[in-house]
Amino acid sequence: MTCSRRKFLAGTTATAFAAAAAPACAATIDDIPIIDCHIHLFDANRPQGAPYKGGRGFAGGVALPSMYAKIAKPLGIVGVIEVDASPWLEDNLWVLETIQPEPIMVGTVGNLRPEKPEFGEYLERFARNPLYRGIRYGNLWTYDLPKQTDNVLVIDNLKLLAQHDLVLETANQNIALLQAAVRVNDKVPELRIVLDHLPAFDPSPENQAEFEAILKEISQRKNIWAKLSQIVHPVRPPGSVRPTPAAEQSSQPRLPTAPPVIVRGLAAHRERLDMLMTYFGEDRVVFGSDWPNAVGVSEVPDTVVLVREYFSGKSRAAAEKYFWKNSVAAYKWIKRAPEQPGLS
Repeated sequence: MTCSRRKFLAGTTATAFAAAAAPACAATIDDIPIIDCHIHLFDANRPQGAPYKGGRGFAGGVALPSMYAKIAKPLGIVGVIEVDASPWLEDNLWVLETIQPEPIMVGTVGNLRPEKPEFGEYLERFARNPLYRGIRYGNLWTYDLPKQTDNVLVIDNLKLLAQHDLVLETANQNIALLQAAVRVNDKVPELRIVLDHLPAFDPSPENQAEFEAILKEISQRKNIWAKLSQIVHPVRPPGSVRPTPAAEQSSQPRLPTAPPVIVRGLAAHRERLDMLMTYFGEDRVVFGSDWPNAVGVSEVPDTVVLVREYFSGKSRAAAEKYFWKNSVAAYKWIKRAPEQPGLS
């Protein structure tokens, strides 16, 4: 690891320990450029405000490319894809206008609803901008992809998305959403699908087998990628349960509860990453920091240190695929700055 970058990482709170613990062989991959495939942009200071203002640890309600670039560039992050954090149709345009003058921004995954009859009209409009790389749809903003996979209009509109060579991202994973991705892939096999934040889905012991079965099925689908983001996330300790409203009012003895805990460092997450790499392989995983949603849980420098440590145990070719090459295959973003890599 270069001296200047080591100093920067050591200057962050949680990162100092991780940097010290990183294996010496990490120096063989620290020069690989990174494309961050998952940040959010918003500005709650606009007259209309913003429907999302960041995670609990993020103050101010404003997240702009220039703010992220100050964090990202010293870490070797040279390109960024924004993922829309708003269900407002007009925010597709706001994001495009916000990232257009910022060369570090290589794309946005917008928000359009394929169950709406006007989907094609808006997609045609936004897709004219090469920075528009697809849409996100799943378990958010009351969207429900599992219930839409038999909707003829939705499937026709996802075919239209594929015709424009754009991506479908699915968000907030659970078993039903993973199964829905497979059904979409069956019906629109040419559509590229990216599964957001897959490491953050913690199956229960009861559905672990079902989880691994759907991952085995997905492993055969070359057009489905996994975003290895939200690796560090709040997890409830074993044996604890989340109280339900019914449980709160019941006179029955309550099961033990405990607040979620955050465990940092690679050791706690290596097994999960190994499992996902087994199913997706080195060709279908991409990097995402989840800034600023992850602020207070895993800062961008901490996330970079963790995944660099993990991929330092693999080949340089595998690391290059994860950090940037697979993002080109998945999103087909266009290089906007000299430091951004490109496939020859």
